[in-house]
Amino acid sequence: EAGASVLLLRACLALLASPIYLLSFLGMWEPFCRKVFFPFILDKICVIHDKKSKKHKQELFRNLPDFRGPSGELRLLEIGTGSGSNFQFYPPGCKVTCTDINPNFQESLSKSMKKNQHLRYERFLVAAGEDLRQVPSGSVDAVVCTLVLCSVQSVSSTLREVLRVLRPGGAFYFLEHVAAEHSSWRYFWQQVCYPTWKLVFAGCCLTRELWKNLEEAKFSELKIQHISMAMPCMPVEPHIVGYGVK
Repeated sequence: EAGASVLLLRACLALLASPIYLLSFLGMWEPFCRKVFFPFILDKICVIHDKKSKKHKQELFRNLPDFRGPSGELRLLEIGTGSGSNFQFYPPGCKVTCTDINPNFQESLSKSMKKNQHLRYERFLVAAGEDLRQVPSGSVDAVVCTLVLCSVQSVSSTLREVLRVLRPGGAFYFLEHVAAEHSSWRYFWQQVCYPTWKLVFAGCCLTRELWKNLEEAKFSELKIQHISMAMPCMPVEPHIVGYGVK
């Protein structure tokens, strides 16, 4: 029964979003989404999400200084930096390498950099999480990834790259939205929205059970907390937050 309702409601949603489906079919949506729509809408969503996640992020990143390398420096790599909303939580003097698959966040990223002059920015790489070949193995003390694993092509390949670039004893920090409890209405709506949401929001998948991928990756220590973050009118309430040590 639920399956049929999901398909019917998916069709209704696709009808509402038909201009986007048409543009996508003509090959015009993706470049527009990547250059204009996604950076614009993400900025707006981030303002709300940043308010909601602030205390969680303060708590999450509090122990970052514990992972400084033997030289006393903290070399941090961020996957999917976007507009740089995590910079404010990093400790002073931290050396940051930014990566994003989408180079079109430059304007809001520059603003964040100007605001957060307590950090040292090393370089910006246009790279996917699954392919960080420009970063040498074992060269960073911490990797950060927030609201990114929902849209990478392969979560397991991304986590393999994370473990490769981390030095032994380094840490991977994450905060991600995940699938809701299967028997819940939330999960029902996540399934309904899934195809249209993925198209509109540049590949973002609503129903990934990312805690399973993290448990399967080879971290020597893993702390995961399931939390709820209400986002108005959006099917992304359940989140996980935590860190894993290589």
